[in-house]
Amino acid sequence: MSSSCQNQGSSLITSSASELNLYQLESENSLSYLPSDMQDGKVLLRDLLDISSVLNEAASAIVDDSFTRCFKSNPPEPWNWNLYLFPLWCLGVLVRYLILFPIRVILLAVGWVVFLGLFIPLHHVLKGYDEIRQKLERGLVEFMCSVFVASWTAVVRYHGPRPSRRSRQVYVANHTSMIDFIILEQMTAFAVIMQKHPGWVGLLQTTILESVGCIWFNRTEAKDREIVSRKIKQHIEDPNNNPLLIFPEGTCVNNEYTVMFKKGAFELGCTVCPIAIKYNKIFVDAFWNSKKQSFTMHLVRLMTSWAVVCDVWYLEPQTSRPSETPIEFAERVRSLIAKRAGIKKVPWDGYLKYYKPSPKLTEKKQQKFAESILCRMEGKWSF
Repeated sequence: MSSSCQNQGSSLITSSASELNLYQLESENSLSYLPSDMQDGKVLLRDLLDISSVLNEAASAIVDDSFTRCFKSNPPEPWNWNLYLFPLWCLGVLVRYLILFPIRVILLAVGWVVFLGLFIPLHHVLKGYDEIRQKLERGLVEFMCSVFVASWTAVVRYHGPRPSRRSRQVYVANHTSMIDFIILEQMTAFAVIMQKHPGWVGLLQTTILESVGCIWFNRTEAKDREIVSRKIKQHIEDPNNNPLLIFPEGTCVNNEYTVMFKKGAFELGCTVCPIAIKYNKIFVDAFWNSKKQSFTMHLVRLMTSWAVVCDVWYLEPQTSRPSETPIEFAERVRSLIAKRAGIKKVPWDGYLKYYKPSPKLTEKKQQKFAESILCRMEGKWSF
């Protein structure tokens, strides 16, 4: 091997004396597991240990693939590939964009006019009558969510008993899109825990949805965790508050997988009511990839589809078993939701989605790895 390659290799991997001793010890221990006729083949074993970095890179690639596919939208198989089907597909596009979409926009606009025309006066006139005001505002929020669902021509089937207001209980559900909240809210006025969003969504959060007791947080603010935890405990103690809805995955997943649940909802010492949500992708994929698409464009995509088809299951309430940790409790509830919705469990933290290495760092790592491989190849060829 040339001296330049040796210098490159030494710059890539520098080992301390303790690491070298550990390497030697591991090599000797590994030799003891080989048959007696192979224990003298130290060159072969050393070569095997030398490619450990290559195996590590391969394993990292596999892990990255199994993680990122949880947040990818798989395009449907094309069906308009011949002369018979293509005209029908073109006709469908015209119907969806020129007929259905304008009707849905008008329906949504009328719904907003009615909602705001009633919500704003009630919110100010009935300020001294909190119980009546909250009941009317709750009904108006349910109405507006129903308008949203109608604007997608959604077909939603609810299974199980309707949620009720009780103290010391929370509802948890798998998370595919912000429309999960809308679909659940049109049936029952939940108070949801949600990431604070910018734009018109954030305006609705701070002006309208706070009337049903929703709690907002910011992922980048570490102090928000303590504040949210305190608000949750206060909320679940009052039986007059709306049922509390939590998406413990903490991020939107593509409805084919479910990532790890955060344990916060499972260490409150209260009853946990699982909700399983499954979307049928026959007409449109309801997954919202917030990194590639704004929520406005996500709604436009839903409104230009034929329909949103969805099933919602309200599952049996669960309580923590004796000697069961919050993490074990969360995994048990996640298994129930995954089984009912027909989605796969993966052992990843959804927050890793927001901390992916930059492309420059990835490219630099790939370049160093390529240099290392080239040096090894040149060393083999020099003999």
